[in-house]
Amino acid sequence: MNRDPRLRGLYAITDPDLCGDDLLSLAEAALEGGARLLQYRNKRADAQRRRAEATALADLCRRHDALFLVNDEPELALACGADGVHLGQSDTGLDAARALLGPHAIVGITCHADPDLARKAQAQGADYVAFGRFFPSHTKPNAPPAELAVLERARAEFDLPLCAIGGILPEHVPVLREAGADMVAVIHGIFGAADIHAAARQYVDAFFS
Repeated sequence: MNRDPRLRGLYAITDPDLCGDDLLSLAEAALEGGARLLQYRNKRADAQRRRAEATALADLCRRHDALFLVNDEPELALACGADGVHLGQSDTGLDAARALLGPHAIVGITCHADPDLARKAQAQGADYVAFGRFFPSHTKPNAPPAELAVLERARAEFDLPLCAIGGILPEHVPVLREAGADMVAVIHGIFGAADIHAAARQYVDAFFS
């Protein structure tokens, strides 16, 4: 399997507390700063608002030639025309998401620090796997930690794109990339910044330098 070249670089994940009613403008700033993937993550809003926001973000990402994924909800991903979905271990199963979204959708899955979960995901046809948290996280402070060795072993074993997540700052990016990360997923480091465009650019420059 050849790694999908689109699954590379900065992967920005929205947060309802950080983005609020400015979701679209802040997401656009991240995309203009160089994010190549955007994930919509909002577990609190009602279904109508989630669909409206996801649909608007899908259109925004198309205009910026970026990939758009929805967190946890394959049905919402289908309804808004997203490129795919990101699943946690307790969410809709990968097989069910693939059946709903079709063979060309991107389906990624969280594997924490467990290579066995990544092996299962690869066998089920995942398009990428995410490991973390690698550093203290604002979003999930109690998530189990992952060591860089997890990425290194995964890179040696899997031909899937690997995503690193969890408290990542721009200065962390080179070591994660060297360990095997194809993508770095960031929430607070982008959407918690005073200048989102500049923050995104810092991550992109660190990744591709």
